[in-house]
Amino acid sequence: MHNNKLITILKYFNKSDFNHFQKYITSPYFNKSQQLIHFFQIIEKGIKSPKETALEKERVWKKLFPDQKYNDVRFRKLSSDFLKLVEGFLSQQIYDNDNLQKAANLIESVGTRGIEKMYPSVIRIANNHSEKYPYEDADYYLKQYQIQKNYYELIQHEFKHSVRHNLEEIDRNLDNFYFTEKLRYYCAMYSQKQRGSHQYKLSFEDNIISLIKKKEENLTPAEAIYYQIYLTYIEEDNIEHYYKLKRLLLNHGLKFQSIEAKTLYDSAINYCIKKINQSHSNFLKESFEVYKDYLAKELIYVNGELDPFHFKNIITASLRFGKYKWTEDFIKKHKDKLPISSRENAYTFNLARLYYYKKEYNQVKSLLQFVEYEDIVYSLGSKSLLLATYYETDEIEPLYSLTESFRAYIIRRKDIPETWKKPYLNLIKFTKKLVRIIPKDTTSLNKLKNEIENSGGTSNVIWLKEKIAELEK
Repeated sequence: MHNNKLITILKYFNKSDFNHFQKYITSPYFNKSQQLIHFFQIIEKGIKSPKETALEKERVWKKLFPDQKYNDVRFRKLSSDFLKLVEGFLSQQIYDNDNLQKAANLIESVGTRGIEKMYPSVIRIANNHSEKYPYEDADYYLKQYQIQKNYYELIQHEFKHSVRHNLEEIDRNLDNFYFTEKLRYYCAMYSQKQRGSHQYKLSFEDNIISLIKKKEENLTPAEAIYYQIYLTYIEEDNIEHYYKLKRLLLNHGLKFQSIEAKTLYDSAINYCIKKINQSHSNFLKESFEVYKDYLAKELIYVNGELDPFHFKNIITASLRFGKYKWTEDFIKKHKDKLPISSRENAYTFNLARLYYYKKEYNQVKSLLQFVEYEDIVYSLGSKSLLLATYYETDEIEPLYSLTESFRAYIIRRKDIPETWKKPYLNLIKFTKKLVRIIPKDTTSLNKLKNEIENSGGTSNVIWLKEKIAELEK
């Protein structure tokens, strides 16, 4: 049973989930079968048992029906019924935590039954939950639309024709939900297009954008943020769109649930990275400022963990500004927030980068020995950092040796994406050329600069340009 759907789901349960499911399955409203309760108790023990055989079908059956021969058809039916209970529990967990949806459903239920004495109280409950809801995302406007719609259905027959109905509230919340979601998926579409993975054509794009422009001064925070992200895709060279997005995130970032907020901040950061890769070095500062806001609001963490990608980017930006003490504190403070699978590599590699900026090159070489080279991300990064270290320490022979082994490694490894190979091969090629150029050789330096600009992408391009600038002095 280890690999079937039921066990796979239950292995994601924590102690609290098991406790809540125990209450769920023993409630007669959800389950009247004592066999399924007993089945759950056996499965729970089996999941927690170190014995591989604990969840074998025949073994589970024997505990459930000690005096009966194993019957595969009955066992499959029992497993299927239990799986339905588990799926029902997962849905119920979402519903139990959604007070706005419950308020909307309560209004509908009271209205359907015509319980007029409850009309004022259910409206009051809905208003209270709406006021306490901490976000202003699309889901909020969807629930407000449902509440207002159900309220309209509840009282439309009670009002006299002279009384004003809540039609505008229904219309406004429906529009806010619809426009936010359309903008959100337009942004997702352009993000996919940029990656070159898939092409999409979503409906009514021109119409929706035209309507958004008309109400631009009255956009909700969600609409305004998604609209600015949209503009960074279709008018990439107009950096004012980015600055507006940055201000909106600063003011409204906490009005979104963590998963959605992460998407919004990542959009701003990805724009900065794109600009940095296009040699707009001022966007290093921009990325650092966005990251500081991201960290301060604690939206950057997913289930309490920090993505190593963000960990590295934050350190890159802070080192570029010479914030060595801040960087050192950040590395030590956030080490334990990194995923266990990549923690030591991310910590060691980025600590080596800190020492590189502090010009403590022996420490760099010492630390890079402990980076696990099976991970291609850290392997490529470590080799690039070691290349720069040899250049700084004027160790020409080790540098040339590394360029050859580095080049062979890139060509040999089939798991390195083709889109990565060329930038790293360019780095190797241009570093070798850089070493051969004597200071103030304007012709050679200009030629190298032009080659880099027309290379179609080079890793560590900012470092290369800094070294060229030093030789120009």
